[in-house]
Amino acid sequence: MKFWESGTGKIIETFGAWLLGAIWLLPVVFAFWSAFHPAQFSTNFELFAPLTTENFVRAWSYAPFPRYLLNTFILVTLILAAQFVLCTLAAYGFARFNFFGKNLVFALVLLQLMIMPEVLLVENYRTISNLGLLDTITAIGLPYMASAFGIFLLRQSFKTIPNELVEAAQVEGVSSVGILWKVYVPLAKPTYIAYGLVSVSYHWNNFLWPLVITSSVQSRPLTVGLAIFGAPESGVDWSIITAATVMTMAPLLVAFILFQRQFVQSFMHSGIK
Repeated sequence: MKFWESGTGKIIETFGAWLLGAIWLLPVVFAFWSAFHPAQFSTNFELFAPLTTENFVRAWSYAPFPRYLLNTFILVTLILAAQFVLCTLAAYGFARFNFFGKNLVFALVLLQLMIMPEVLLVENYRTISNLGLLDTITAIGLPYMASAFGIFLLRQSFKTIPNELVEAAQVEGVSSVGILWKVYVPLAKPTYIAYGLVSVSYHWNNFLWPLVITSSVQSRPLTVGLAIFGAPESGVDWSIITAATVMTMAPLLVAFILFQRQFVQSFMHSGIK
């Protein structure tokens, strides 16, 4: 412990952090380099290589990326809205009310965190098929609309709210739903922001379940569309593939750059370690 608190320890820690950051950044740097340069310079790092945006034009015309982008936006919005409603109601019930078997039910909810989504792939597919929702955006989002992580996170945030505020609201004659809407939800705003960022990022990049459940352009999100676009049988042009990759990750990257301060503050206030 004393070593890491010393000057040498801090130097090693800082160097390690920069090294890990550089390793993480290398694929992103390659993607941007290849996307903005002609094909002959995609793996040839010449400082004065000519720049071009032709790769983006070709990638945009080779695949229906506008449709993929719209599908992804609808998907993450649908999932996030459903999660906010369901997780808020469940977390409020666990934090505010006492009922028989509450701890057991909460433990069963947390059990979901220990189950990998891939384990439920076949059963989820069978359920979606029985509902007649195959190859729809709803089918992609339905298994994720109730989140154990979201319930746990909001419950922990709700439990930190002083009971005096609830009692004051009750004196004013506010109902239980009003207490949730006027007391709990506003005070848990940092937690909602943090969870929203995590949810949008995860489902924007989710691949396996959308790949299994979709089969047409009308429902495929960006990740599946990009995988099909970059398949070897369709020809491998790294400049065009990386241009498509940059277009796919650009919305999240721009959002993070614009809201990085709120992003960090939200995680600090919500207690995510």
